Amino acid sequence: MHPVQFLPTAPRDAPAQGQGQGQEQPADVVCVGETMAVLAPPDSRPLAEQPALSLGIGGAESNVACGLAGLGHRAAWVSRLGDDPFGRRILAELGARGVDVSAVETDPERPTGVYFKDPGPDHTRTHYYRRGSAATGMGPELARRPALRRARIVHLSGVAAALSDSCARLLEALLPERDGARRGPAVSFDVNHRPALWRAAGTDAARALLPLARAADIVFVGRDEAEALWGTARPDDIADLLGPAPVVVVKDAEHGATSYADGVRTFVPSLPTKVVEPVGAGDAFAAGYLAAVLEGRDERARLRLGHLAAAAALRTRDDVPALPPRAETDAFLALSDAAWAATAP
Repeated sequence: MHPVQFLPTAPRDAPAQGQGQGQEQPADVVCVGETMAVLAPPDSRPLAEQPALSLGIGGAESNVACGLAGLGHRAAWVSRLGDDPFGRRILAELGARGVDVSAVETDPERPTGVYFKDPGPDHTRTHYYRRGSAATGMGPELARRPALRRARIVHLSGVAAALSDSCARLLEALLPERDGARRGPAVSFDVNHRPALWRAAGTDAARALLPLARAADIVFVGRDEAEALWGTARPDDIADLLGPAPVVVVKDAEHGATSYADGVRTFVPSLPTKVVEPVGAGDAFAAGYLAAVLEGRDERARLRLGHLAAAAALRTRDDVPALPPRAETDAFLALSDAAWAATAP
């Protein structure tokens, strides 16, 4: 594996861009993918028993953008939305969270996608209504947008690869086969395996996701995802499988996360956390990790900030959690290994 090179670190308290602020300062990270309107129950009763639902927004890549903005970094989100109330709600909410949405396109024909959360005794199910959505119309031409060329990191996920053939070609354009040193922004890729999406697309997820993960500069994957996709369950074996990627981060739920970077294996245990709902925890982890990358922190601190952000997501039903203040996260990053392992936030 080879080290990932980044541009000089920007000040952590630099203001995030919002809608209409233009491109005076490039985003630290540009996230590309679909965001949908989310209809969710206010409590743990199943969807069929609910008299009313609350309206929010959610999408793997925009969740990461919101997390980065909440941690003090300039984050942008690039996608397509329908010319409808759901699309306008998404733009307004992301802009209010400090995410630059100036490069988002409006599709006059296709609708914004919608999904519903359905709480259950063991886990929350999700019901998606996204076939033919505006985001499925994204294609490789989007890779030429100036916002993507000027970023320090471009963040992608396997969700977008499953949306449509044109979306898959967009990811291939942003994740070309590695031919030595990366030219342009570093690329972060979260495998984010969604079996139902791939079944609907009629595509072999394992075959499609492996080259994308190998082409990234930073790849995030759950241990359970890797086992389901490629029959590879041990973190060391997963790192070997994805080895062309300079940095591989293997997440193992409540046990912890292991990174493989510059030939060094680093493990950091998860923090004990009461789980209200797991949706969004992986996105929050990626946001925390990437924030620490931008700040020039070491691998231990990157994994710790990922865990802190994920723990905040696990304690709420919202896709995007309110993240702890940086004074609090910095105190946790400074703990000894023994103190970290013994502490819950």
